[in-house]
Amino acid sequence: MPGSGKSTAIKAVSDLGVVVTMGDVIREEAIRKKIELTDENLGKLAKNLRKEEGDEAIAEKCVDIIKNIQSEVIFVDGIRSPYELTIFRKHWKFPLILIDTKEEIRHIRILERMRDDDSKNIKDLKRRDDREIGFGLLDLIQKADYIVENNSTVKKLKKKTRALVKHLIKKYASL
Repeated sequence: MPGSGKSTAIKAVSDLGVVVTMGDVIREEAIRKKIELTDENLGKLAKNLRKEEGDEAIAEKCVDIIKNIQSEVIFVDGIRSPYELTIFRKHWKFPLILIDTKEEIRHIRILERMRDDDSKNIKDLKRRDDREIGFGLLDLIQKADYIVENNSTVKKLKKKTRALVKHLIKKYASL
């Protein structure tokens, strides 16, 4: 869910591979179309892309990017639906990791970080949560292979994430 700590978790392991962020695909599309980078605009754009090109459209664009990356380890940040998971798993075998954070903690973090595309109040945050859920996020959450609880400190999240990912890299390298 938004504000769960995905970006922080990815930063903790980014030196172990290459990161492909699904949200960047949306942001690049917005820039190309000269759309202002606000939460509302990016949400509408993501919804329209999925409506016009299919639920897996953003994942397909990421697959094209990933195929051109020369790395044994690639992290995909921001999968939002089982449709997207299916697209990636057509091409590669990989674990799905959920960063799980209590709603009230997520909302506080989003309000404090003040990214340009972040919601600015609780009402907008709940609307954003509903939008993400509408993409199929709850179904995706149930498919997680691993869960990292993030209701504590940044340091603990980074430590837990790094330990899990290092373990998984070794595990998948031996397959």
